[in-house]
Amino acid sequence: MERPKNRFLEELANGLGSHPDKKSILLEYESHIDEIIIESYDCTNEAEVTDRIFTRLGSPEEITAMWKEELTATPSNMKWLFILLNILLFGGGSLLTLAHNLYQWEWLSAIWNRLTAIPTLIALLYLFFWALLGYEIGKGFGHSGRRLLRKTFLLALIPNVVLMILTVFQIIPHSWFAPLLTKTFIIACIIFTGILYPVTWIGYRWGRKASI
Repeated sequence: MERPKNRFLEELANGLGSHPDKKSILLEYESHIDEIIIESYDCTNEAEVTDRIFTRLGSPEEITAMWKEELTATPSNMKWLFILLNILLFGGGSLLTLAHNLYQWEWLSAIWNRLTAIPTLIALLYLFFWALLGYEIGKGFGHSGRRLLRKTFLLALIPNVVLMILTVFQIIPHSWFAPLLTKTFIIACIIFTGILYPVTWIGYRWGRKASI
């Protein structure tokens, strides 16, 4: 059953030509084909195995067309979209905090009290944002999105780091974040920031797999 696999990979390699991620693409498709062959114990001949490979993965021509189209995508737009979204999240939170401390509006205090009562839920939603970032880059750019992922992550993380520095050095009064801001909470935020990249990377791997 190796011949269907070898023919498929040979056609795929020829179609990819000088694609910058050719080697890693071939390795990934080879692993998928190996899985299909293992599952194809009920096939009686090579033609049935080939049909199953084409059904699950598509033809080499379809795959090469997809990867060549990926090269024409605009990673810059994706990068700045997520950076802007993170800035908006932080900007909105900062404006809410500032307004809560400067104005004694009852409705604003009610919103603030509700939000400070569910920090765990907010943290989980924020983790989802970073996982979505990785997923969309993985799905949209595949192997070629790894560099984009790192660059987008580092740039999008700037508001987080700036806020953390301003808070730790008390440039922003700790009383502004009462009753949330305690030493335990600050340590938890630092640890939380440390796991953002692994979460983003998992999302990227999931998205890359979904693109196949």
